[in-house]
Amino acid sequence: MAAESAPERVALIDYGAGNLRSAARALEAVGAQVTVTASAAEILAADRIVLPGVGAFGQCIEALRSVDGLEAALHEAVIERRRPFLGICVGMQLLASEGHEHGVHRGLGWIEGRVVRMAPADTSLKVPHMGWNRVLPSDGSGLPQGEAYFVHSYVFEVASGSDVRATATHGTPFAAIVGRANLTGVQFHPEKSQAYGLGFLKNWLEDGRWH
Repeated sequence: MAAESAPERVALIDYGAGNLRSAARALEAVGAQVTVTASAAEILAADRIVLPGVGAFGQCIEALRSVDGLEAALHEAVIERRRPFLGICVGMQLLASEGHEHGVHRGLGWIEGRVVRMAPADTSLKVPHMGWNRVLPSDGSGLPQGEAYFVHSYVFEVASGSDVRATATHGTPFAAIVGRANLTGVQFHPEKSQAYGLGFLKNWLEDGRWH
């Protein structure tokens, strides 16, 4: 009888700007071994990296950069060592070149594009966009359709359409999932998206790379 493989070690990044407890519970529910951390050593030892984010783009990137050595450790783990990475909500937006929320702020720059305020074509629609919405995968993404839970006022305008792996619509379509190589970002909250969210996290744990 074959031995069971060890659970994936996930570093859930704690920089004071994320819903860590619910994200950790969701990841553990689908089989991950989760360490909540901002330690460079623990990040580099992890199999996968998850970056949550709640709040404004500028506040989040400033909080991340205020943790000594954190950005450098993330760059080494994700960009140099190519560990699978998942950004959630503002954690996804921080992948961008820049964010335009209360000024212009430099992002991580791992996926080219900018984060801008939502501007629904139907001006009767409220911003922030809050609640359940259908996620529509791009052709060839291999992702399932489903209902996910969103809370956001800003969207990631990705420079290359090939990096948009799924969309949702709030008056106007926007990127719900972005991805390139070992990088994945979701605008919705998997930890609040019940069966669809848990299914997404399970699939990410099993692969986490775009082919």
